[in-house]
Amino acid sequence: MVDVEALLGKLDLETKVRMLSGADMWSLPEIPEIGLRRLVMSDGPIGVRGEAWDGEPSTTLPNPTALAATWDPALAHRVGRLLAAEALAKGVHVLLAPTVNLHRSPLGGRHFECYSEDPLLTGEIGAAFVTGVQSGRVAAAVKHFVANDSETERMTYDVRVSDRALRELYLAPFERIVRAGAWAVMASYNGVRGATLTENAPLLRDILKGEWGFDGAVVSDWLATRDTVRAALGGLDIAMPGPHTVWGPALVAAVRDGRVPESTVDDSVRRVLRLAERAGALTPHQPEPISAEQPAALAREVAARSFVLMRNTGVLPIATGTSRIAVIGVPAAHPRFQGGGSAQLTPPYVVTPLDGLRAALPQADIQYVPGPDPSRALPPATGEFIVRYLAADGTELHRASLLEASVLHIGDLPVESAKLAKVVVSGTVRAEMAGQWRVCARGVGQYRLTVGEDVHDLTLTPTGGDLVEAFLLPPQEVVAVELTARQSVPVELETDYVELMPGFPALAFTLGFASPERPDDELIADAVAAASAADVAIVVVGTTAENESEGIDRATITLPGAQDALVAAVAAANPRTVAVVNAGAPVLVPWADDVAAVLLSWFGGQEFGNALADTLTGAVEPGGRLPTTWPSADADPAVVTPVDGRLQYTEDLAIGYRADPTAVAFPFGHGLGYTTWSYLDAHAEGDTFTVRLRNDGDRPGREIVQVYLSADSGDGPTRWLAGFAAVTAEPGQTATATIELPERAFQIWTDAGWTRPEATYTVHIGHSVADSRVTVGLSPDEGSEVRVGEPKARE
Repeated sequence: MVDVEALLGKLDLETKVRMLSGADMWSLPEIPEIGLRRLVMSDGPIGVRGEAWDGEPSTTLPNPTALAATWDPALAHRVGRLLAAEALAKGVHVLLAPTVNLHRSPLGGRHFECYSEDPLLTGEIGAAFVTGVQSGRVAAAVKHFVANDSETERMTYDVRVSDRALRELYLAPFERIVRAGAWAVMASYNGVRGATLTENAPLLRDILKGEWGFDGAVVSDWLATRDTVRAALGGLDIAMPGPHTVWGPALVAAVRDGRVPESTVDDSVRRVLRLAERAGALTPHQPEPISAEQPAALAREVAARSFVLMRNTGVLPIATGTSRIAVIGVPAAHPRFQGGGSAQLTPPYVVTPLDGLRAALPQADIQYVPGPDPSRALPPATGEFIVRYLAADGTELHRASLLEASVLHIGDLPVESAKLAKVVVSGTVRAEMAGQWRVCARGVGQYRLTVGEDVHDLTLTPTGGDLVEAFLLPPQEVVAVELTARQSVPVELETDYVELMPGFPALAFTLGFASPERPDDELIADAVAAASAADVAIVVVGTTAENESEGIDRATITLPGAQDALVAAVAAANPRTVAVVNAGAPVLVPWADDVAAVLLSWFGGQEFGNALADTLTGAVEPGGRLPTTWPSADADPAVVTPVDGRLQYTEDLAIGYRADPTAVAFPFGHGLGYTTWSYLDAHAEGDTFTVRLRNDGDRPGREIVQVYLSADSGDGPTRWLAGFAAVTAEPGQTATATIELPERAFQIWTDAGWTRPEATYTVHIGHSVADSRVTVGLSPDEGSEVRVGEPKARE
């Protein structure tokens, strides 16, 4: 072990303060005199990007909500170990993950990066992920602490929430993960009760570090540290990124004039040294490489285990020998395999649903029809493109090849930013058919778009105030160009480089290219024709980068574009229609009762198509259960829209299924397999429950046994998740699940702290929050009473 106190004693004030701010975008500085190497951080949580935004490819796993849909902490631990191995290979010491904010409203634009609406499920999956990462001597920084549950004005809004809701819902996952041993926590942009989280002493200093005993480091979200003294006194340890922060010389001065005690700086330095020692950045300890599973195999397994079969009238799995299959929808060929924002990666490859089905069913005649495009943004032009970085005198500083005409840098550039004046992307596009093809510039700033000999000077201005939104969801301007069939034309997009923030280089723009527009009704008619001629129609629909991404909340949970009309028309043409929903968060599915099957595939990662084909053909069982309620009606935008800078959590405890577990399209915990289960009986011994089940189907299966509590006190939600476990069994066999309910499951937060009310509890054991198969009454005086109910049928 390193003697932290001895190292601290060797440092002067200036050096100690320097250790608490980023040396650059992704690291803390090295301090050779004490053996402290550069401590590198990287975004997660579905992979490890490293220090370059568009750097080397990274294993790209399904989105975190998909991982939570497995209801499998052991699988989350395996994912954490894989990411630890990848972090070590990239020289990363701290993985900025997992994101454990709650799905407070289905409108939250970043929910794909979070786990669930439920704090217990979130905490269990998050704790397993963190311990998996840290088993490889890589730190996990759980984020975003706390109540950063929506994106509208996310950098400035101030949350007003009751003590009970804050404790029982929003702090609960963080507490579970911190007590499991997390080495780092990220403080969010937003405020809670008047103080931003980088300055919030009651939450950071008193609860996190005091009550919970957290001995790790608190790192700010990027650019979230605003005030030198308030952040230091509030409990923040590390201000990122650097080197320009509100700390540095300002913090040194604050210590010297007595506004900040030097002991406060010392405490933060101890935490940084402890973090560095644990993560192998402090001599003499070096982390050893860990053994991990093959990335592709684990990515495929997680995806298939996460898919939620929400409805099935018998069309799935697809029968052997099916000869004609219509695959419909733009996402079938161009899926969303990951969400947008700081979580996004460059994958080594992506298997699309269309690719996966064609590989799995080589004997079938598979016809693909795109249907209407739900996205407003034109896709990047593809082919052989070059990006050149130029100095003011035209000297070429750097050039690189691009497979698609899109450039993205946040916090890093391939050249010195002070020398960069212009960036130019150039190449050739080719028309497949005659018509008015569309070319666009998408970005922020001044652009010159050249198509052939036509030159267009464009000014693109963002509509929102969020820096991430401006770069990841920028405006576009489209130019129409008349082309003949198979005509090629040179294109070029040039922009001036302007540094928007000192020490924070950023550049993002796209040269888009798309075929001539056709009316939606014509495109739907093509889909109907293909579906009518097929044995099975698989229509893939989903969200787009414009309506589900970091930086924005959704205005509606209706599927964008004409996708609802597309599904309805295809279902009317073919009764054996399977709808695959490619979304990271709930969407409305008004056609659910009209299709033969509904399969939720989330954002499936690099192995998306292979896992989808495995599931549709029955090679594996869809293993997912909903970690979030799927509503039957649109949500109220007021829930995520601050008023005068304040975001009122007026619903208190009533989020998701806690508001109403039944009046929904699909309830929390729901998910079908390819077999059926009977719940035979349950036995209670104290707060431990043993449940026997039988697989009544004709194939092996896996069931998630879910335990919910309700109390006759009337003080709280009607029902809440208290525990869960998975069982597997062969056809006709029985299996036993043992679930121990923690004391916290029975407690509520009061002015006196955590208290277990005097109440009679009912324990609901079953398939989902709305499908109880066995109930157990727990009376303080009379013990337990078990009742076995009939399963609730749901196609």
